[in-house]
Amino acid sequence: MRSLKTFPDISVTTAFDSDRGRLEAFCRYWRVPAADSLDDLLDSRAKVDLVLNLTNPRSHFSVSHRCLEAGRPVYSEKPLATEMPEAFELYSFAKKKGLMIASAPCSVLGKTAQTAWLALRNGKIGKPLLVYAELDDGFVPQAPYRKWVSESGALWPFRDEFEVGCTLEHAGYYLTWLIAMFGSVRTVVACSAEIVSDKLSDPAKCAPDYSSATLIFESGVVARLTCSIIAPHDHRLRIFGDRGVLEVNDCWDNDAAVRVRYRHAIRRRLISSPVARRISLPGPTHPMVGRRGAASMNFALGPAELLAAIKEGRPSRLSADFALHLNEVTLAVQNAGSFTGAQTMTTNCPAIDPMPWAVAPVR
Repeated sequence: MRSLKTFPDISVTTAFDSDRGRLEAFCRYWRVPAADSLDDLLDSRAKVDLVLNLTNPRSHFSVSHRCLEAGRPVYSEKPLATEMPEAFELYSFAKKKGLMIASAPCSVLGKTAQTAWLALRNGKIGKPLLVYAELDDGFVPQAPYRKWVSESGALWPFRDEFEVGCTLEHAGYYLTWLIAMFGSVRTVVACSAEIVSDKLSDPAKCAPDYSSATLIFESGVVARLTCSIIAPHDHRLRIFGDRGVLEVNDCWDNDAAVRVRYRHAIRRRLISSPVARRISLPGPTHPMVGRRGAASMNFALGPAELLAAIKEGRPSRLSADFALHLNEVTLAVQNAGSFTGAQTMTTNCPAIDPMPWAVAPVR
């Protein structure tokens, strides 16, 4: 809601939650009209340009499908669906209905990702060859997460987080960047495991709390992506090129610094420069949102992009093909276990356009 308020031309017309107490608290705090039911929210007489599906992960498919049935475009929280058959069904149904559907995350549209991508296109590190992407969030099972409360009073959904898993919840933050930069993923070689088994009273319901994947892109770039809620907090991205290294310290910050570090041959040694050069865009970008909790991201960049695409009659940068491919790669990593081996992806997505403010040469 704080993010949506940074776009004056976007208004939230109504909200619905199956939890009546949460619906009342949310609508009272944010001063949003409450719908009596999902059908009431989707009433064809109401002017609704887009539905944000921010429900629990295992409700994403059913709620998104119901919205499409009612003729409403959908922007869904991640994942698009927890099973690939459901994701394919949403993709096919949206195409049949002529409606847009997309899924979070949308930080790929943010300043940090767009700056890094433009630096690559400008050849700042030469030819990109290898990527190390980290999404470790600290030892969350020991954190006081039962005290984590949203601005309107919602408790952090720890059961969802542990049952759905950190890979489905977080891998997309870097996967979206990498797919935009390097194209579709051809092969996934991954391992996932549940390392802490007593996070919930019913341990059989918990998803892996660690995964590591080697991703081979159709462009030839190779990436290693790690997700965990065990290892110390580390959200770094390093892209290694044949001329230097591009570095970002945190993908959860739309204004994080993008730096390039070059190599130098000195006598008989090859060293990396102790000083990294910061890369900047030449002009204004998008509305920023201050840090609250773990992130400093404008979560409305995705909905704003879909609404703009609908209004302008153009494809969205966050297309259904993009969401489907992201979903397949993420599930391949999440469900890899110990013995899956190399998995060939069955989906791909077309190249996406950079944001219009991220096309001039970087400084």
